[in-house]
Amino acid sequence: MSQTENRSPRRGMCAAVLCLEGIVLGLTIPVMVTIADVPTPTALGVGLGLTAACLLLAGLLRAEWAYAAGWVIQVAAIGLGFVIPLMFVLGAIFALLWGMADHLGRKIERERAEAYAAAHDAEHGAEQG
Repeated sequence: MSQTENRSPRRGMCAAVLCLEGIVLGLTIPVMVTIADVPTPTALGVGLGLTAACLLLAGLLRAEWAYAAGWVIQVAAIGLGFVIPLMFVLGAIFALLWGMADHLGRKIERERAEAYAAAHDAEHGAEQG
C-alpha cells in the first residue's frame, strides 16, 4: 500500500478544520480587546490558548482521545459567544464542520477497509482455486 493510500481521511479533514478554526480563534483577540473590552492579557491568553490548542491537537489526531478533545475545543469556541456573540454562530459552524469531518472520515475509512478486505479475499480465493 502506498503512502497516499495509507493516509487517514478522517485525520486529514479534522486537522484542516482545527487549523482553520485556530486562525479564526486567533482573530478573536483584537475583537475581544476593542469591541468586548476584555483586558488585553486575558484576550491574549484565551485567544492564543485556543489557537495553540487547535494547532497542537491537529498534530495529535493519530490518537483517538484527540478527537474527543476536539469536541472540547468546539464547546469552547461556542462558549466564546458569551464574550463575542458572533462566536455562537461561528462556533456552531465549526462544530458542524468538525462533526461532519469526523463522521465522513470514519465512513471513508470503513469503506476503504471493506474494499481492501474484499480485494484481499478475492486475491486469496483465486490462489486457492
